Amino acid sequence: MKLSIREAVAADAPEIVALRIAAADDLTARFGKGFWSSNTTDKGVMLGINTGKVLIATRAGTIVGTLTLSTRKPWAIDTAYFTRVKTPIYLTSMAVEPKLQGQGIGREMLAASVEAVRKWPAHSIRLDAFDDKAGAGAFYAKCGYTETGRAVFRDVPLIYYELLL
Repeated sequence: MKLSIREAVAADAPEIVALRIAAADDLTARFGKGFWSSNTTDKGVMLGINTGKVLIATRAGTIVGTLTLSTRKPWAIDTAYFTRVKTPIYLTSMAVEPKLQGQGIGREMLAASVEAVRKWPAHSIRLDAFDDKAGAGAFYAKCGYTETGRAVFRDVPLIYYELLL
């Protein structure tokens, strides 16, 4: 089935919340409770929609992937680890339907995010990934992101990644 990627609207929030919770529950079932186990709320999704860009991937009208882009620096990001650029964008969350992982949805979403960020306009995409067995660091590296450092922030081991545009 064809994958379609677009910017989310308020009506998409409940389905985005359900997808993010399913992804967090899947990670918790596979790797145990961790920083990835937190649940998403409608309020959090709406904040992303209202202050940044939330992209969704759909197949046959069902949301199968989502990511959030923001100009706001997340609490766990230490900018000292990144290249100086005029306008960085932060990828603050990403989830793919657990049963569909490994089928290229995440990779397509990251490619769409590059196009969205170039139109913003901005000069880099920054993110952090858990430095743990449940982390997605290897995935971001395969997608062309460069590791810029590792840090522990509030007892959370992180790997920082950046894509310069």
